[in-house]
Order: sequence, then structure tokens, then C-alpha cells
Amino acid sequence: MKFTKMHGCGNDYVYIDCREGVPDNVNELAIRLSDRHKGIGGDGIILICKSEKADFLMRIFNADGSEGKMCGNGIRCVAKYVFDKGLTDKHHLEIDTLSGVKIIDIAPNAKPGDEETWVTVDMGLPVTEAIEETIVLSDGSKLTGSVISMGNPHFVVYSDETPSDAMVLGQGPLAEKHERFPDRSNIEFAKVTGKDEVEMRVWERGSGETMACGTGACATAVAAILRGLTEKDVTVHLRGGDLRIRLDDNGHVLMTGPATTVFEGDTF
Repeated sequence: MKFTKMHGCGNDYVYIDCREGVPDNVNELAIRLSDRHKGIGGDGIILICKSEKADFLMRIFNADGSEGKMCGNGIRCVAKYVFDKGLTDKHHLEIDTLSGVKIIDIAPNAKPGDEETWVTVDMGLPVTEAIEETIVLSDGSKLTGSVISMGNPHFVVYSDETPSDAMVLGQGPLAEKHERFPDRSNIEFAKVTGKDEVEMRVWERGSGETMACGTGACATAVAAILRGLTEKDVTVHLRGGDLRIRLDDNGHVLMTGPATTVFEGDTF
């Protein structure tokens, strides 16, 4: 089975062309391939499949084998993959996901085979359950954050402190599995560093801390905008790089960032 290793701001996945069919035991396959010591290594695997209502279908399986609904960094890499492989010559694509069809625009100056390709994704309308809500963790500590869905659930915690290991690695896994989130949640820890800049680290459900999270960056920017902390055009600084997030006049969230190919190979 051939694969391509790609990343968006360090959020890395193993990409597999599954237009002819999905492998058996795909959940176990995701666990095996994602292992950074005994496998290829990654935050999960992403399957590129046929779609009856869009150009392609993207399916995401996290490093623990669970299936995700949407991945902002992953969908940019899917666009680069199909463009580089000659599966399409379009710069404007529709990609189906478990959270709906997303509109993709590959940079007009991009060429197949570029090491890095810039892609803009219309992530659609955010769904805000709460601008500020406090939960009590199992260790007795409290977190106040915004409950926002960008196709998958997020809990965005803003503070005046720079996101630390104690927050991300300590409180992150406790908040992920809090009873408030029956399907678990991605947890973002963020600090505003300017009217158009935010620093963020993320604990992703099913994967742990990752270098970046596209939907998390979108949720983080939306939370900042709704709380009046930033303008509507925000650069989110992640451990693996920067993403530009803009809330347009229709309320849609537009995400722009890089997609990068690392290497290709065969597995079995």
C-alpha cells in the first residue's frame, strides 16, 4: 500500500489513496501507522476516497483509531495531494467530510510538485454553544472557555498566561474527557498577543498534543472575535507554524495556511 506523509503546520498525517476501496480494519491500521516508533508516525491517517457529491471525500482516523469528522490542516493537504498527483487540475475544489462539503481554493500561483502549497478553506459557519462556560476538572481545578464547533467540538480557554505544559498536558486530557463533552472535545489554550494575533497550543481528542490544529485555530479565532479580544482577521501562532483566520461578512470562517509533502513510501 502506497502512502504519502504530509503536514500542515506540523500537524502530520499519513495520506492514502482509497478511491478503489478502504482497507480492512482501518481503525487498527491507523493505530499501527501512527506509531512514531514502530510505524510511519503521525497524528493519524487520512483516506482520500471517491465522493458522489463533491470532487473527493476525506476520512480522518486519529492516532487512537477513532474517526474524526473534520481536520483543517488535513483538508489542505488533501487538496495538495490530489493537485500534485494529477487527480485534478482545478484550483477550486469541493471536498466532502463527515461535517459537510468544504470549499477549497489552492493558491493561483501553485504548481503540482511544489514542496509547499498555500490553500484557503471555507470552513463554514461556526456553531457557538457558549461564549464563556466554566467546568470543574477531576483534579478540582476550574477552566473557563468558549464551547464552539467547527465541524468537531472545541473548548477554547483564554488566559493572560502563555500556554504551558501544565495547562496543555495536565488539564488538557482531563478537559477532553469531561462529562460536559460526551463525545470528548479538543481543548485549546490561548493568549492574545495583539489585536490581530493569538498564541495557541492544543490538546486534540484522540491524538494528544499536536503541533497544530486547523479547526482549533478557527475556533480559537472565533472565540477571540466574539469576546471582543481581536479584530476579525487573526493570525494564530501554533507550535508548528502560523494560520490566518478570517471571519467574513457572511459569518463564514476562512482559513489560509501551508500544506507540505514530507516523503512517500510503501507499507503493508
